[in-house]
Amino acid sequence: MDLSSIEIFLAVASDRSVTKAARAVGRVPSNVTTRIQQLEEDLGTSLFSRDGKKMTLTREGETFLAYANRLTALALEARQAVRPLAPSGTLRVGTMESTAASRLPAALTQFKQMWPDVSLHLTMGASRDLARDVLADALDCALIARLPKAMRGEDGGFDAELEALDMEPIFVEELLIVLPSGHPSIKSAADLRVGALAALEPGCTYRRIAESWARKSSTLPTSELGSYHAILASVATGNTAGVMPKSVLDLMHWPTAVQTHPLGPVETLLVTRKSDRPSAFNAFHEVLSATKSRGPRLSTN
Repeated sequence: MDLSSIEIFLAVASDRSVTKAARAVGRVPSNVTTRIQQLEEDLGTSLFSRDGKKMTLTREGETFLAYANRLTALALEARQAVRPLAPSGTLRVGTMESTAASRLPAALTQFKQMWPDVSLHLTMGASRDLARDVLADALDCALIARLPKAMRGEDGGFDAELEALDMEPIFVEELLIVLPSGHPSIKSAADLRVGALAALEPGCTYRRIAESWARKSSTLPTSELGSYHAILASVATGNTAGVMPKSVLDLMHWPTAVQTHPLGPVETLLVTRKSDRPSAFNAFHEVLSATKSRGPRLSTN
């Protein structure tokens, strides 16, 4: 068993096709087939079920997959230990708009100064969409908000999708209901004297938390807006309550006074696939971890 055979096995397991795997590893299909057969002979078991051109992992193949990923990761670690490699290539990062505005500017500036050879591509979107883009390999990693434990039964199975990813808490946001100037203090949504709740798109975790809070004691409709500035402008009309993290509100220096009501802390997670991370990811993770160490943390218990 050699490392090149393991890398070929991983390519076939990923693409479920000898032809596609051959293109991925730069070999002819006959060579890929031969190397897989040699690996199976070496291990004394079939790693794939063959249905025409489709290659599906057997139970033994699934077991070997975990070891193959560990072996290739260890080989890379060994190479870097004896000949450290500077991060390079492209890193595709997804982030919520709020995180991009309040948390990332300093971290991205530091990252670019440290690793100028990395091309960083930033995509903004809602947490649900970003996580699914990571699962689909459209993004290398993403910063998303996760529902509090008490609400995870309301997520329509999204939390189960997240379990397929590696997740690490990076930041903690204090989520707020923002009220018009002069609005009486509130204890629950029943105390609201407005006609609507202003929030971002449906995939936004903050919106879902606010809507769940509001449903307990009111029937407020949700007004969908495209930015936090638009939300605050809507609040300023006097007939809308908005939802946003405190870190964003603190940045905006809004000329009109507003009132706030806390909804509690919300984790921002860094999510990645459990394998197949680009070389630049570890460098990005180190910069974010340094940022995290200077800010508040939320227990994951």
